[in-house]
Amino acid sequence: MPEIDPYGTLGVSKDASDAEIKRSWRKLARQYHPDRNPGDSAAEDRFKRIQEAGDLIGSPEARKKYDEESQMRNMFGGGGPGGVRFDFGGGGNPFGGGGPGGLEDMLGAMFGGAGGAGMGSGMPRQAPQQQSPQKKGKDLDIHLDVSMQEAIEGGKRMISFTRLVRGHVGNMQKENKKVNVNIPEQAKHGQSIRLKGMGHEHPEGGDAGDAHLKIRVDPGESRRWENGSLIQEVAVPYSTLKLGGKVKITTPSGKTGNLTIQANSRIGDRRRMAKMGFDGENLDLELVLLENEELTDEQRNILDSLRDSGL
Repeated sequence: MPEIDPYGTLGVSKDASDAEIKRSWRKLARQYHPDRNPGDSAAEDRFKRIQEAGDLIGSPEARKKYDEESQMRNMFGGGGPGGVRFDFGGGGNPFGGGGPGGLEDMLGAMFGGAGGAGMGSGMPRQAPQQQSPQKKGKDLDIHLDVSMQEAIEGGKRMISFTRLVRGHVGNMQKENKKVNVNIPEQAKHGQSIRLKGMGHEHPEGGDAGDAHLKIRVDPGESRRWENGSLIQEVAVPYSTLKLGGKVKITTPSGKTGNLTIQANSRIGDRRRMAKMGFDGENLDLELVLLENEELTDEQRNILDSLRDSGL
């Protein structure tokens, strides 16, 4: 697994929608592209990290693989001894043999108990002094991206995910699962739906864990979720930030209007719009600087004059 944090590199939360991640990647890749920053080694290094992060989570398929591997690593306390990768490819025992650092130790770390007979080195085990509690597999987190309209109206969707199940000889193996799920009406971003018994199985039998389906509502262009609140960026020209004025905005419901910008406003200032956000909730507007891709000759001359004046 890579050392970088792709979510942090792209400036998105781990519950961001796939579309939100793609938009952030495009924006940052354009901002730090070497063609726009000639001779800037720091920008070039940042661009490479952005590209690497995009390779890891920039598509739904790549992100799913990255998140699944991260969950596997977390279940084994950081990946287990020997830097094991959990791709489960090629059949057989993906964790190695028994003994220290092998399957039995790793299953113990994963499921809170020993690996069980017939699952490792074959060494005899001391008989337990008392009956062990019923075993249960680990729970599993999966995600589903929906549009705002889908979240409001609800409906049915087919989802696919990967879990660990017991194999024929006691080894754990990967199973690709497909399930039809119901999206409730008025679903919220971050809402969790429990899928009983759809989580990982335990190597020694017992009940499987549960799968927790977490809803990710795509906030749309120039918007993001922050601790459950919807934030919408409002691009404002520098002159309007300093002198004041009005800029046009469109709310998540599609309503348009003019937002008054006070003189001497700053980038990052926020304005709360009551009941103008997703499904009638509040909407926080955040001021950002409007970036012009190209300047006219007149604009360039004016900027030269402003620079000469110290502004």
